[in-house]
Amino acid sequence: MKRVLFVAALLLLAGLVPAQTSDNAGNSYQNAAEKMLAADGKLTIGGYGQIDYNQPLSSEKRYNGVLDVHRLVMLFGYRFNERTQFITEVEYEHVSEVYIEQAFLQYKITSGLNFRGGLLLIPMGIVNEYHEPTTFNGVERPLIDNIISPTTWREIGFGISGNLIASSLKYQAYLVNGFSGYNGTAQLDGRNGLRKGRQKGANSYLSAPNFSGKVEYYGIKGLNVGVSGYFGNTQSTLYNGLSKDNDTALAKADSSVMGLSMIGVDARYTLKGLQLRGQYYFAGLSNTRQYNHFTAKSGKPNDLGSAMTGYYAEAAYNVFRPLNLKDELTPFVRLEGYNTHHAVADGLTKNKAYQTTAITTGLGWKPAPGAVLKADLQLVKPQTADKFTTTFNAGIGILF
Repeated sequence: MKRVLFVAALLLLAGLVPAQTSDNAGNSYQNAAEKMLAADGKLTIGGYGQIDYNQPLSSEKRYNGVLDVHRLVMLFGYRFNERTQFITEVEYEHVSEVYIEQAFLQYKITSGLNFRGGLLLIPMGIVNEYHEPTTFNGVERPLIDNIISPTTWREIGFGISGNLIASSLKYQAYLVNGFSGYNGTAQLDGRNGLRKGRQKGANSYLSAPNFSGKVEYYGIKGLNVGVSGYFGNTQSTLYNGLSKDNDTALAKADSSVMGLSMIGVDARYTLKGLQLRGQYYFAGLSNTRQYNHFTAKSGKPNDLGSAMTGYYAEAAYNVFRPLNLKDELTPFVRLEGYNTHHAVADGLTKNKAYQTTAITTGLGWKPAPGAVLKADLQLVKPQTADKFTTTFNAGIGILF
């Protein structure tokens, strides 16, 4: 029912928004895959990469810094004809790990309606779709986009997408496989939030489809506002091969599954050199009491919360813009917080260590479009800690 209401709300918004000219098309952002879809030619090649240095700082202890080729990604696009295209994103993480982050076929039905099928990015918030290192401030992605909306979050499915330029609206709506909640052990808990539940298109299993959708409005100069929704159930391997008349086994399988309803709201605003952005997530989970008891270890129940929240607000300014320089030098500050125990089921006590605040401040220098050097300080404090822990981060990012 929630999925139906969300889709209805998107359609209603599309109908109520007054028609606009395409003057505000600059507010309609494109990630790397969308730019490849818009490119001419049969074969298109792109890529992005990120090399990081992370150094914990402490007045009491000495820590080694960590140097890492965090990710190196190649993108390939192929145009079969005027309507049919294929996009894939192959990522090498930490030099030794290989992942496929996108792999989808797109068919253009009309100018504002496309079919997509394959391994798709879940359109939740900003960073999950715009995760290339030149598109966000700071060396590391925001914390809430690792815990609540676990970037890079992608699953296999199909659906529709499009850009209604006359109404200044972009939209996406997909049916996908859900998070892995149970595959012999619990995949979700209070400490890690939803991150370990991503199936990533690797032998993904499906016990019930989930809905994911987003609409963005960009009809006001400089402003882009998005509303995202994700609704469905976690997946469980206990349903595989289960006799439909075995009520005991069905009840056991049902205890390994949770309902998930997530809403995301995000906004980006630019005015000359000023850049503002923010996100808010709310994720509600049902059946967590049964899930926590079913997935208990050594008699101790799991501690997955029944509601999670996360937010960040960020301000940045390109100090080179008033000087009419082509380079960009952008100091920024970001305040964020998340709580994976915003609410808990009966019998579970909220763990204040799962409520965290972070402040990140630094700057980025872009000597050329598609290249950035970054440095920042990140201060992180769980509610149970007496003081912030501090990390100095520096990095190089590229996108082409």
